[in-house]
Amino acid sequence: MLSKHDSIQRDQLEMITLDQLVPPNHLVRKMEAAIDFTFIYDLVKDMYSEVGRPSIDPVILIKLTFIQNTLGIVPCRKTIEEVETNMAFRWFLGYGFHDKVTSYSTFG
Repeated sequence: MLSKHDSIQRDQLEMITLDQLVPPNHLVRKMEAAIDFTFIYDLVKDMYSEVGRPSIDPVILIKLTFIQNTLGIVPCRKTIEEVETNMAFRWFLGYGFHDKVTSYSTFG
């Protein structure tokens, strides 16, 4: 028997955390648990100035590269598009639901 789902719930309001949307066995959770990315700050601290515009967090840039290489996404623009729509990637990078993702030109 053919069933048809008539009720579209795209505008349904839910109370949910980003953490709840990422499955416990997802690859990004495994990477986050296996690698302490804080060592990057010590490696790059001398390359940043105290004046000027705020920078992109260097850990985010390294994690973007991890996403890109692990999934075999070649174009930087495509990597950023994936981060904008994939909640697991947002979780991995520490972005919230509404945080603006860095530009592909900054990442590239």
